[in-house]
Amino acid sequence: MRCNYTYPTGYKIEKAFWTESLKGAEPPDLSNDPEYSQRLQYLGDKQQNCTVRLSHVTLKDEHMYYFRFITDKDDGKWTGYPGVTLNVTDLQVESPERVTEGDSVNLTCKSSCALTDRATFIWYRNSQPLTERRDRNNELLLQSVRREDSGRYSCAVDGHTHISPAVQLNVTYPPRSVSVLMSGSGVIVEGDSVTLNCISDSNPPALNFSWFKEKETSAVGSGQSFSALQSGRFYCQAHNQHGSQRSDAVTVTGEAFINTLLYLHIIHQFGELIMMIFLFQFIMLLVGM
Repeated sequence: MRCNYTYPTGYKIEKAFWTESLKGAEPPDLSNDPEYSQRLQYLGDKQQNCTVRLSHVTLKDEHMYYFRFITDKDDGKWTGYPGVTLNVTDLQVESPERVTEGDSVNLTCKSSCALTDRATFIWYRNSQPLTERRDRNNELLLQSVRREDSGRYSCAVDGHTHISPAVQLNVTYPPRSVSVLMSGSGVIVEGDSVTLNCISDSNPPALNFSWFKEKETSAVGSGQSFSALQSGRFYCQAHNQHGSQRSDAVTVTGEAFINTLLYLHIIHQFGELIMMIFLFQFIMLLVGM
């Protein structure tokens, strides 16, 4: 902040400094303030130049600043009034709050500061630099956006340490990876049921679920959970406002069917032995006659 001052002849400047407060008997010297001592550099003198430099400016530095000097006479204390107002502008990312998978989206890094034509912008997602994106303009174009592009985006100007506040980009998409989670062994005991749960990945989360039995056209149930009371192959379909997807079918087996399979398996494995026992008993019956 460039500054010049004058004072009456016959006075000798003993101290010249900057302050942000006129409260109290003697306004404080900012160069003694821990918040400023490492960032504030007085470039003036004790004659007419009162220029000051403030480094690593943040939004907290947005204040009214005053130059003040003290002379060797009792009536020789003056403050520059009304002072200098420092307006601090922040980089801002402009982005739609929500986009649909497959759309194209533009993110803009905006600042009210006058930047040079050679300014290069750096973009970040979730605090990690997008190293492949160093653009001469202030826009980031995401073509055919994917769900992996969701995250918090921020920007910076190359050569400056300040990074803008992050803005959330929310990518919505229809259900994917739909599957059926089956409780227990999937075997229905007489008088009982098997619970099936429909699991999906979608944004926003799927709220509507339909259940089908293979080879049947009408739905047999709704809701994320379904109780199967009979054997068969079942699948679910998950829906949100962007689309739907069905799962692979899972098999629910009845206990009677399991017992029949077990009986047939035993017959297959031990059929010859059973036949030999039957023939032996038949021969013994003939001998007895």
